[in-house]
Amino acid sequence: MDLFTYQNEEEAPRAKLLADRMRPQTIDEYIGQADIVGPGKLLRRAIEADQVSSILLYGPPGCGKTTLAHIISKRTQGEFVKLNAVEASVKDVREVIDRAKMTKSMYGRKTILFLDEVHRFNSSRQDALLPAVEQGIIIFIGATTENPFHYVNGALLSRSTLFQLQSLTREDALTAMRRALMDKERGLGFMDLQVEEEALQHIASMAGGDIRRALNALEIAALTTPSQPDGSVIVTLEVAEESIRKPTIRADESTQYDILSAFHKSVRGSSDAALFWFLYAVEKLGMDPMTFVRRLIVACSEDIGLANPQAMVQAVTAMDAYHKIGWPEAKYNITQAILFAVESPKSNAAAIAIGNVMNTIEQIGSAEVPLHLRDAHYSGAQRLGHVGYKYPHDYPSHYVEQQYLPDRIARKKFYQATNQGMEDKIRQNQERRK
Repeated sequence: MDLFTYQNEEEAPRAKLLADRMRPQTIDEYIGQADIVGPGKLLRRAIEADQVSSILLYGPPGCGKTTLAHIISKRTQGEFVKLNAVEASVKDVREVIDRAKMTKSMYGRKTILFLDEVHRFNSSRQDALLPAVEQGIIIFIGATTENPFHYVNGALLSRSTLFQLQSLTREDALTAMRRALMDKERGLGFMDLQVEEEALQHIASMAGGDIRRALNALEIAALTTPSQPDGSVIVTLEVAEESIRKPTIRADESTQYDILSAFHKSVRGSSDAALFWFLYAVEKLGMDPMTFVRRLIVACSEDIGLANPQAMVQAVTAMDAYHKIGWPEAKYNITQAILFAVESPKSNAAAIAIGNVMNTIEQIGSAEVPLHLRDAHYSGAQRLGHVGYKYPHDYPSHYVEQQYLPDRIARKKFYQATNQGMEDKIRQNQERRK
C-alpha cells in the first residue's frame, strides 16, 4: 500500500467487515474513554482544533486506540500516514520523514505519523523517529497494548503525551451493537433483522470489552442465520452462543508482569486472592506455574521470613512436587503452599536487614576483619596477632559477647526481629543478649 494515500483509500462499503464499516468517523460517535475524550477534555479539544501534538495511546486490544487515530485522520488538514510496526522498517520511517520535510517546506502542511503497535519497534527503529519529532517535522502518534515504560524509548516517551485507555465495558459493546442494528448505510439496518435481547447481552458479555469482536460476532450471527418465510432474520440466544464462544483473554508480557505483581502483593497482604491470580494466570492465560512458584519462594523469605520459616519449606517442596508429578496434579501442592504462605504471620525483617547491610557497605567502602576473627590455622598466626577468639560453645547458653564487625561499625545492628509468629522468640532472645 502506498504510505501516502492512507486518507484517500476507500473500499466498497459492503466489502468491509461490520466493525470497519461502523468505525466512528467523528469524536461524537466515539464510544467510551470519557475521561480522555469527554466534553472539555484536553485530547478532545486538541482533536477538534486540529492541534494534536505527539501522543502515545496505551490500552488493551479493542479499547479504541486505532479508532482515535482514524478520527484524527478525518479531522486534520495535514497529511496523515499510518504504519504498522510489525511490517514497517527504518527505511519506511525515513521515507515518511523525507516526504514530511518536503510537504512542510513546499506547502507549509504538517504530517502526522500514526505508528500502530509501536512496542514492536526496537530501540534503533524508535531512535530514527526522534530527530523528526524533536524538530517538529512530524507529529507522532503511537498505539500500544504493552506498558510504554517497558517498550518505548525514554526519549520518545518524554516527547509524547501519554494517554492510558481503559478496557471498554459490556454496556459499551451493547451501545455499539444497537447502533449497528439501526444504521442502514454502514450497519445492519438494511436487513429485516430481529436480535433477541438475551442474544445481545450474551455477545456483549463474551466480547470482553472488545467492540470489534462484538460487532464481528453480531455480523456472523446475522448473515449466517437462515431467513424466516417472510424474509426476516431472527438471532436467538442459541445463535449468539454459536457465534461467540469464549471471552477474549490477552496474555501479553505487561499483563503477565501485572498479574505476577498482584499475586505477590496478595501473598504479602495475607489475602487468598493470591490463589485466584495464580489459577487465573495458569488456567486461563497459559502462564507457567513455575513463574509463580519461584515468586512464592522469594516472598516466603522477603515477606514472611523467620515469622514462619516453614513457609519457605512448603514452597520449595511444592516446586519439587511440580517437577516430579507435573501439572495439573501439582496444582494441589502449589495451592497448599500458597495458602500456607497467605495464612502465615508476616515479617519483612530479613529484607530490612539486607537493606541495612547494603547501605552500610556503601557508607564504609572497605572493611577489615578484626584480628581475633581471622584464620589462625597456620603457623605464624599468633605472631600476626590473630588471637583472642572466644569459642561460643565454651560459654553458658553457647553465647559470649565479642566483636564480630569491623572496628568502624562494631556496635551496628542489622537484623531486628519482630513480634510476629516464631520470630517473637528470636526477638526475646535478642533482648536477653543486650
